[in-house]
Amino acid sequence: TGQRLDLQAASPEHAPAPMREETIRTRPVPQPAPLPAATPLPAPATTPATRVVKPAAAPAATTAAVADYDGHWVWPTRGRVLRSYQSSGRGKKGINIGGHEGQPVKAAANGKVVYAGSGLVGYGRLIIIKHNENLLSAYGHNSKLLVSEGDQVRAGQQIAEMGNSGTNRTELYFEVRKDGKPVDPLRYLPKS
Repeated sequence: TGQRLDLQAASPEHAPAPMREETIRTRPVPQPAPLPAATPLPAPATTPATRVVKPAAAPAATTAAVADYDGHWVWPTRGRVLRSYQSSGRGKKGINIGGHEGQPVKAAANGKVVYAGSGLVGYGRLIIIKHNENLLSAYGHNSKLLVSEGDQVRAGQQIAEMGNSGTNRTELYFEVRKDGKPVDPLRYLPKS
């Protein structure tokens, strides 16, 4: 009795038609059996209870994702480039950056994690981030993944720890793909 209920829609596109405020009459509360005289409690009300149901305002639609791609890139880790991009070589077409076990690996640009796992042979524990409809970045050979598929990430946010999964030395394999084709990551990363 006297409890207020607020109902909210799950999302703006699934919101029901607006409700009007109304009073709902409920049945009288039945009288419980009497308690022993040593336990004085107020008797429950026998008159009908009233509840007011008011819809909550629908949440405002967000205008942008948390980490929309803005063209800003940062280095995914600190270290020396051990192997540079080679457009004419066979196999992987990214760069390898040396470092130490557990060193932070960071998202190079804002985006959404579309893969996090170790199912692709030769990359070890791998993360792939989609930045927009044209650009992806990949981060391989990690010892530990700190994000999951579907996570929104920001440039510079730690996403993994460097390791040697899928390789014989501790390093980060970093690749950028534009329209599905590998491109030189150094075209996107700041000069250093």
